[in-house]
Amino acid sequence: MSSFFFGSYKKDKESHSASTPDTPNTAGTTTTSSSTKSPSSVRSASPKPSTTKIQTTPAPGTKVGPIYEYDEKQLELMRLVTEYAHSISLPPSHPYAKWEQRWLRKADTIPRYSRASKWILNDAKKRMKGTMEWRREFQPELIVPEEVKIEDESGKILINGFDKDGRPIIYMRPGRQNTETSPRQLRHLVWCLERAKDLMPPGQESLVIIVDYKTTTLRTNPSVSVASKVLTILQHHYVETLGRAIVTNLPLLLSFFYKGISPFLDPVTRDKMRFNPDLLELIPASQLEAEFGGEYEYEFDHESYWNQLIQTCGIAPDGTRTNEIVPELDAPSSESSSPAHAHVASDATATVGSVEHAHTNETEDLEEDDSLSPTPATVVGSPAPQIPSADADAWEKKVEGRVMEMESVAPVVSA
Repeated sequence: MSSFFFGSYKKDKESHSASTPDTPNTAGTTTTSSSTKSPSSVRSASPKPSTTKIQTTPAPGTKVGPIYEYDEKQLELMRLVTEYAHSISLPPSHPYAKWEQRWLRKADTIPRYSRASKWILNDAKKRMKGTMEWRREFQPELIVPEEVKIEDESGKILINGFDKDGRPIIYMRPGRQNTETSPRQLRHLVWCLERAKDLMPPGQESLVIIVDYKTTTLRTNPSVSVASKVLTILQHHYVETLGRAIVTNLPLLLSFFYKGISPFLDPVTRDKMRFNPDLLELIPASQLEAEFGGEYEYEFDHESYWNQLIQTCGIAPDGTRTNEIVPELDAPSSESSSPAHAHVASDATATVGSVEHAHTNETEDLEEDDSLSPTPATVVGSPAPQIPSADADAWEKKVEGRVMEMESVAPVVSA
């Protein structure tokens, strides 16, 4: 879905209409907005306060979902996928090895690739191998912020707010395109995907993309060839990461574009697309930007937005992390051969969130066994992780200034 952002550069007043003060405020400011809003955001004749502060945590009381549960055969398959991934991983002496291991040990990595492969072992191995090779070449964890900062100046891709399931929201506005087509645009997209993953609350594995075609023209819309490249990255190397894809204000003139990219959309991605839905049914009003009907009067200021995102995600000038130690790694131990988050409950099911794991020796028919179909996204006998209203402020302070590592803070969800 993020493919919709690349195309020819057309500089217009609309794409640079956001307020940009001479002195940026890195913490975000609150002002009185006098700019023209869309009809959906006009609630009264008097101007409303606006802010440059971005939303980096879900609304208080948000229940994170979906939460997956796994049976013993699925856990065994994930253990085998984990062993395979370690067997083809870089040697510890390689400069990128510690970052590769960091990705492999993320709580959601192995489960996502297993689910995307419909629990077929060979398919999961192929997907893992392909992504590991791509990440070694692209090195998404180490993209230098200054390299892609210019792509961020117009606000064409903006990470701000969360839906009702705690998914981070990425706004995409093709009409704000500010650069010519280049590999840097792809790197900026990947950088944004990585930052959205940094902001995911414990237990969340997916995000929301809202593509707003307001002010988009044929010149600013991406070509089908560029769109296919981005879809390849999203569908092959960020599997099970797209939770919802929402398209708004699509002009009839550009409807042909979707016909052009249709062959590149897999059925799973296509099923997640929604055109002009009622966004307030999906996103809390306090988290939804006012121009889309929400109560969040956000004013884009590039320097303020950029600095807040860098600080919250803990990104150093060289692309590494400021608040995270990524140790040099020895060969993986036997204790790390199973997904770190999996937990087998008393009824032979497992849920995300615990460091416990188990597996069965019955592996002969893993690829053909129909029982390995994805389990419904529910947890037996336990509510989904919830952000208590009383603890919301403390939780937000805890999040700011560091990367949220899912494997170290994932909630325990037991049956």
